[in-house]
Amino acid sequence: MTGIDRRTLFRAGGVAAAASALPVTAASAQEPDRGDRAPALTTRNPLVEQRADPFITPRIDGMYYLTGSVPEYDRVVVRGASTLDDLAAARERTIWRRPESGPMGGFIWAPELHRIDDRWFVYFAAGDSDDPFRIRTYVLESPNADPRAEGWLPPRRMVTAFDTFTLDATTFSHRGRRYFLWAQNEPGIATNSNLYIAEMASPLELRTTPVRISVPTASWETQGFRVNEGPAVLIRNGRVFVTFSASATDARYAMGLLTADENADLLDARSWTKSPNPVFTTNANTSQFGPGHNSFTVAEDGVTVVLVYHARDYRDIVGDPLFDPNRHTRVQRLYWNEDGTPSFGVPVGRGGPISRLSPLDSPVLVLRHFEFRLRFEGNVRELADSQFRFTPGHLGPGTVSLQSVNFPDRYVHVPDDGILRVDPFSDTDAYGRASSFVREPGLADRSAVSLRVLTRPAAYLAHDGSGRLIVTQPGRTTTARQRATFRVG
Repeated sequence: MTGIDRRTLFRAGGVAAAASALPVTAASAQEPDRGDRAPALTTRNPLVEQRADPFITPRIDGMYYLTGSVPEYDRVVVRGASTLDDLAAARERTIWRRPESGPMGGFIWAPELHRIDDRWFVYFAAGDSDDPFRIRTYVLESPNADPRAEGWLPPRRMVTAFDTFTLDATTFSHRGRRYFLWAQNEPGIATNSNLYIAEMASPLELRTTPVRISVPTASWETQGFRVNEGPAVLIRNGRVFVTFSASATDARYAMGLLTADENADLLDARSWTKSPNPVFTTNANTSQFGPGHNSFTVAEDGVTVVLVYHARDYRDIVGDPLFDPNRHTRVQRLYWNEDGTPSFGVPVGRGGPISRLSPLDSPVLVLRHFEFRLRFEGNVRELADSQFRFTPGHLGPGTVSLQSVNFPDRYVHVPDDGILRVDPFSDTDAYGRASSFVREPGLADRSAVSLRVLTRPAAYLAHDGSGRLIVTQPGRTTTARQRATFRVG
């Protein structure tokens, strides 16, 4: 979402709402989640710098396309690549630039790119040159197969029930009906923006009267400003999930979640339930501030759902957040709880891929830390407690270390007392040896991994059958070797 000074917007008669809305409506997004499948996702954080409100399409004809707000707020850009990781260096094309004066000559925010009936559509928000905060929603259309090509038709205004500040529209299809979902200020309601849904007659106009499905009321939705915005849709596990962003666009910015049954009438406000707490928030440990304005895409394996969002690397902002350029596009794997609800974890810090470790003989369990002690558990809802990064080992070439994702100053450590923990880094030979491992092909399955410990000969990390992480010499028995072999996913 755009980092706007909403006081300015309110004085201008508008409302701050910047919503990234991309439903993952491809068939692959509704397949059962495969927890045993390794994620076909390279986590590069950030993926693209200075691209806020990021939107990445599902892969279409072998290509991903990314668009988002540029710091100048003066154009709509698109880049494409065959992998998510390659979007980082892909050439960017400007497909439309604002006019020098008149309507749409003001701020250009939060474009979204959708393929509908073999045509491309970009929904974006634009102000006027003489009043840049008179934001309304517009749509571009192209008949070309490649959205980076020239030939986009002139923008058309999307008309809603109120002629008020509106932006961050998305569209999705469900059970043969296409819906429009967006954020807008409604006269008579003392909020900056609410969320609305309507059925579409075509990609360019609405069929039904808008229905208000969310109003900011909770304390975490009203920090600085009363905001619900940035809807993004994910249909999975028998439900329709809508993430949204709330509060001011500084470090208080956070994501919430709406849920409806897939068989419910989505145009009935009573079908939607709002989770009482935010699902994705600032994390000082990982130095990620104000995460939000998300979208969803699907990884190259066609199954793994990927969370796309922006965040800053610092808390303090000098001046108006609107003109702070450093909201960067980030991607990370979305996980699932046993009850079928999405598990977001924390916005991960800069670095490479994120991993979870499951024992070969107990694939429903994952390694996690609680109060910094390590053990194996199932249905870990505190996702970040079970996420690690393999980093170069503290002893140098030939070794690896396991860094905690949500406490990146801590690593898996084998202390003298034998109780394995994630302990703070210490620049000593003893710590380096106790927190470095040799990553080998799995003792019981060479497609998996085993982690040889350096503090004891022929010893490996393993589980003891009761959930504890231990150091053991597995010998030749099948059970012991399976307990010292892990799937990385």
